[in-house]
Amino acid sequence: MNFERTLIITGGAGFIGSHVVRLFVNKYPNYKIINVDKLTYAGNLANLKDIEDRPNYRFVRMDICDFDGILKLMQEEKVDGIIHLAAESHVDRSIKDPFTFAQTNVMGTLSLLQAAKICWDGNWEGKRFYHISTDEVYGALEMTHPEGVEPPFTTKASSGEHHLAYGEKFFTEDLKYQPHSPYSAAKASSDHFVRAFHDTYGLPTVVTNCSNNYGPYQFPEKLIPLFINNIRHRKPLPVYGKGENVRDWLYVEDHARAIDLIFHEGKVGETYNIGGFNEWKNIDIIKVLIRTTDRLLGREEGEDMNLITYVTDRAGHDLRYAIDSSKLQKELGWEPSLQFEEGIEKTVRWYLDNQAWLDNVTSGDYQKYYEQMYAGR
Repeated sequence: MNFERTLIITGGAGFIGSHVVRLFVNKYPNYKIINVDKLTYAGNLANLKDIEDRPNYRFVRMDICDFDGILKLMQEEKVDGIIHLAAESHVDRSIKDPFTFAQTNVMGTLSLLQAAKICWDGNWEGKRFYHISTDEVYGALEMTHPEGVEPPFTTKASSGEHHLAYGEKFFTEDLKYQPHSPYSAAKASSDHFVRAFHDTYGLPTVVTNCSNNYGPYQFPEKLIPLFINNIRHRKPLPVYGKGENVRDWLYVEDHARAIDLIFHEGKVGETYNIGGFNEWKNIDIIKVLIRTTDRLLGREEGEDMNLITYVTDRAGHDLRYAIDSSKLQKELGWEPSLQFEEGIEKTVRWYLDNQAWLDNVTSGDYQKYYEQMYAGR
């Protein structure tokens, strides 16, 4: 079968990656989509069970740090686009093991960049290297507010829209990078390499920095799926500090839509921020999760509030992240489709309706299966 384009999506068995792979496989039957994933603990092919037999989909188990393997794959498949999501992403893990984060996030990205440069060899027409990054590279924002007004308060973004916020400043694309954790430092470094390959060699790149994602198939080390699972089993809900840290939240399918739009219509060499203008304190999210999960489990709404357990704050814990995605809205017309409460309802329902998936991921049985399946390959 002849395909119009052949794309590699790295990290496609992970949380965000699986949503992007599914969107592209379903929306573009004339594209060949190659999912390249190492299948670490965060990668699970069960996330893509519904599209694994599609004629325009192929899975390749490979470490993005394997430069020779990546180059050979690109040459054999005549790849003309890369959407790069593969990364170590959990801040707590980065604090314990910064070397792994530097290896995957920096050297893995460099491996892909060099392979693309060699494979495309200056023939940039129709090619694109799309690097997905994080808002954490910008550091932290203060929780400033107008005199005499306590946050959250209504503020006006540069897009002209009003929304609730916990500060008057936002992350914009021209901000100086100030990473505070090994994870964000590794992502910042990879972003710099992507831009350097564009500036030095002319590689057609685009970078996006996104806020916190939530939704189906997220590995339950992250706040929302972890707490849904803990509420379900009535286990403690560990809250860092006082739960005052603020994050901007975006439903994962809205992020996938943005990636699709930017890959096809974004300007080469540009950076776009992707966010929901949707700020929440951690403690407030947790209370919404408890009420929603209790209700959907048939319990008295809010009866599991006693599971909240305050623990010592995380080292280098940034106070506030808030993305200004006005550039993306103005230039390409993207905006989030779901309000947070609606997205949380859908998310909690999905995890409760897919408890077998959640139990399998939590147990680690899927990793043993892949180790046996790919033994010796």
